[in-house]
Amino acid sequence: MMKSICLAMILSLSLGGYRSEKPFTISGTVYDQQTNTTLAGAAITLAGTQVATRTDANGHYSIRAEEGEYLLFQYIGYEDKRVRVGRDSVIDVHLIPVTPSRNEVVVVGYGTQPRAKVIGRIVDRGARMSSRAYAPGYIRQPSQTESYAGFTENKFHNPLDEALSTFAIDVDVASYSNFRRFINMGQLPPIDAVRIEEMINYFQYDLKGPSTGEPVAIHTELATAPWNPKHHLLRIGLKAKSVPTDKLPPSNLVFLIDVSGSMMGANRLPLAQASMKLLVDQLRGNDRVAIVTYAGSAGVALESTPGDQKIKIKDAIDALSAGGSTAGGAGLQLAYRTARQHFIKGGNNRIVLASDGDFNVGASSDGDMEQLIAKERQSGVSLSVLGFGMGNLKDSKMELLANKGHGNYAYIDNITEARKAMVTEFGGTLFTVAKDVKVQVEFNPAKVQAYRLLGYENRLLEKEDFNNDEKLGGDMGVGHTVTALYEIVPVGVKGTYPGDVDPLKYQPVKARPVVGNSKEVATVKFRYKEPDGEKSRLQQVAVVDRPQELAKASADFRFASAVAELGMLLRNSDYKQQASYDELIARAKGAKGMDDEGYRAEFIRLAASVELLAKSNGFAAGDE
Repeated sequence: MMKSICLAMILSLSLGGYRSEKPFTISGTVYDQQTNTTLAGAAITLAGTQVATRTDANGHYSIRAEEGEYLLFQYIGYEDKRVRVGRDSVIDVHLIPVTPSRNEVVVVGYGTQPRAKVIGRIVDRGARMSSRAYAPGYIRQPSQTESYAGFTENKFHNPLDEALSTFAIDVDVASYSNFRRFINMGQLPPIDAVRIEEMINYFQYDLKGPSTGEPVAIHTELATAPWNPKHHLLRIGLKAKSVPTDKLPPSNLVFLIDVSGSMMGANRLPLAQASMKLLVDQLRGNDRVAIVTYAGSAGVALESTPGDQKIKIKDAIDALSAGGSTAGGAGLQLAYRTARQHFIKGGNNRIVLASDGDFNVGASSDGDMEQLIAKERQSGVSLSVLGFGMGNLKDSKMELLANKGHGNYAYIDNITEARKAMVTEFGGTLFTVAKDVKVQVEFNPAKVQAYRLLGYENRLLEKEDFNNDEKLGGDMGVGHTVTALYEIVPVGVKGTYPGDVDPLKYQPVKARPVVGNSKEVATVKFRYKEPDGEKSRLQQVAVVDRPQELAKASADFRFASAVAELGMLLRNSDYKQQASYDELIARAKGAKGMDDEGYRAEFIRLAASVELLAKSNGFAAGDE
């Protein structure tokens, strides 16, 4: 009897210490601890092994591990987190954003030094930015080979001298996601990487679409300027019509994918492949896709294939690998030729280019690209551009390609951004409802002493270009919103503003006229063409001189003004006046609204990080 009891006790003790060594599937979701938004593209690694995975577009993951092993969770701009595997099959993780400090490591050439010994500013086209490690245990070597088109900020104009302001609309949003990439790496972006209009237009705004059969509706709003309460801020909003997916025309798409050596790395070709597969999931049976690749030469990786053959298309995408030089010009020519061969009359004929823009074989200069695309766009094939990679991004070339190719330009820094471009804003990215859209604003000198357009420096037009249908404008896709902001100095405001000059001594001072419609501040006109049209149509609306207090302006107005204010601080603008990080952050918080996707909450976090980075560097953001 005693022997049986002892055996039972031994068996019980051994079972109590028993641990199953069989791996099991663990799943969960990775969140931002501050905003509670999900993080797509976060890396999960089984510690000490090569077993790894990433979170999907909704922040979900699954991985196999054994009890007692450790999972390492990592995401750019966040602290690493190590979690021990227990018996639970669900592990949700909240990652903490990294707060830059003065003791971080600074990257210098190919080595590192403590920040106390090196300031670590990199000069890129006259702009300074800090260079530092973005998370414990991670060092990223920044590069001086990224290129950005330089431009001079718009200045104030006197409507007595220049009554008209003319520009092509811009739906590109690459500048914002590129800025986010820099901040998440603990760096301030180069000045020329900050394009204020693209930062503003990254966000969707609650504007009513057209109700009269027109493809685009115009909205205006006038309120006090946040950075100078004596000035006014005019917001012009355009809203393109929405079209149900099943009513969209069939697509003839050519994926033009850069597989050269410069696309090696997890945030380049693999991210491009994941992005393209998200787009494939949106396609229908009446859509078609071909894949053209280029490295040292160009070739067809997949002949035009119906969009419902998703496995075949995805297999072709997965089979791609990077290596070799970059014959981008040859790739574009082959992509256009492929698109023309399968042209769908009345359809959406478009090339979707995925690249870092580093062309180095054959036709490669900006002039070469502009000439090539100017010739090819007459065929009715549009070009959308997706930028990938860091350290070698040719932003200037990518923007030029999209602007000249009747398309748009987005920078994809993570899978969440890919989902935004390819899924959430699928129609706006690929389906044009109005092309060659131009805006012209006439200011009333009886009410306006001076005005300044915020951003759009790369899209300015001569006043006579507005009525010239040969001059290119911007394209608007399904559901797109476009916002433009003008700072206005009202007549009678005393004191100088940046760019103000004394009255002329040898010429009479021009009298400000009083006209019958003197209650109007400005008239906004815009022209557009139908997607397959060649003659433009005109719409216009008058802006009445009834500015609101800033606190009473719409949430969208207040949020857009906060984005513009941050842009001016990042550029260390001559026109920033009383701009303030604290005030713009507070205003953005109060104007966050519904924010289902968490984009506005992310902006608030990024703005706070910019303030910390600027202070820790001991100079204003963008200072030279």
